[in-house]
Amino acid sequence: MTEKQTWSQRFESALHPAIARFNASISFDIELIEYDITGSQAHAKMLAHTGIISHEEGEALFNGLEQVRQEYRQGQFQPGVDAEDVHFAVEKRLTEIVGDVGKKLHTARSRNDQVGTDTRLYLRDQIQQIRQQLRNWQTVLVDIAEKNVETLIPGYTHLQRAQPVSLAHHLLAYFQMAQRDWERLEDVYSRVNISPLGCGALAGTTFPIDRHYTANLLHFDNVYANSLDGVSDRDFAIEFLCAASIIMVHLSRLSEEIILWASEEFRFITLKDSCATGSSIMPQKKNPDVPELVRGKTGRVFGHLQAMLVIMKGLPLAYNKDLQEDKEGIFDSVNTVKACLEAMTILLQEGLEFRHQRLATAVTEDFANATDVADYLAARGVPFREAYNIVGKVVKTSIAAGKLLKDLHLEEWQQIHPAFAADIYEAITPRQVVAARNSYGGTGFLQVRQALINARTQISVK
Repeated sequence: MTEKQTWSQRFESALHPAIARFNASISFDIELIEYDITGSQAHAKMLAHTGIISHEEGEALFNGLEQVRQEYRQGQFQPGVDAEDVHFAVEKRLTEIVGDVGKKLHTARSRNDQVGTDTRLYLRDQIQQIRQQLRNWQTVLVDIAEKNVETLIPGYTHLQRAQPVSLAHHLLAYFQMAQRDWERLEDVYSRVNISPLGCGALAGTTFPIDRHYTANLLHFDNVYANSLDGVSDRDFAIEFLCAASIIMVHLSRLSEEIILWASEEFRFITLKDSCATGSSIMPQKKNPDVPELVRGKTGRVFGHLQAMLVIMKGLPLAYNKDLQEDKEGIFDSVNTVKACLEAMTILLQEGLEFRHQRLATAVTEDFANATDVADYLAARGVPFREAYNIVGKVVKTSIAAGKLLKDLHLEEWQQIHPAFAADIYEAITPRQVVAARNSYGGTGFLQVRQALINARTQISVK
């Protein structure tokens, strides 16, 4: 049997070793150790500030906790499963350092509000790091877009050629997705940054604590107004996992496009050796492992969101041990999102090249300019729906004849409709098709250049 725990005087015997291992969270919540120490230092200061303990005791606790921090950083303090969780581990080591005064640290506090505080401190830092990574990602997107305003690429709907667009316009679509991700995390941060410290196990405490004092020390914006809610709320974790999932959706969508673009069927990009791998059996292969892994890892973040929702859906107030299961999903999602953002940023920045000649050819080998023929007629007084039907017939007969619209003679155009003139050829060139779409937010070159200016302005906001 294992050694009896701090809470175990109520019990006649210790936990069965297998149950102790099953119950322990130290293997993963050690991730929170520095946040646990920081929160405990604020708690110790508050206990001294309110006279619950003496100032000398408060100082001893603060300094002892700092020693635990340094020992951990230097690899001298590495608690094992017998510690059960990071909170007991830190408190036990603290007591070894400062003596019995260490046992006063847990006055007016429960592990329930303690772990809630630690998790919020951790997630608060990680959100800011991810937001900075999003800014780096956006910067790379803009850098490449600025060089490719007049590079054309086929635009698709239903994965069928639709209309040519500026490559910069295409990349800026992902910039806008990342901007929403950045703003969404800012909103999530506001609900992460609320302090549960002082809520106790569920009902508050009889000691004259000052919750706003610890909140200020820890730079929380506010405190939970209800102690039951404070210790059992994981809405902030669900919101973060939702935001993380949406980030992964956006990265996965571009990953899918990169995988297609790198294929022999598309040949829009070339993967550089630094961001691709080969086959173990086929020597000619160059595989897009980075976007494939990002696409695959997206599912695990989705899974953590689903797991968190399922954990919460049936929990009565207040704290339940089920909530121990929130941490691994949060930690893994944080690590996955950060790794994928880093990998995709490197891939786009230095791991691929757009094949400009292939792209230039691609936008000339289809009927993606058909809408512009209909617009040409509509601008000359033909009702659009009538023009649409006329052009549909032209496309049908051209396909049967093995021709593209640009191959039709002027006489053929005028037989179709007398409104056609020699300027139809210029109107349906890919460059003019793109340039003409000058409506706000469109792919027209003037709009794209303005969008790039706006994007640089957005990036400058920290």
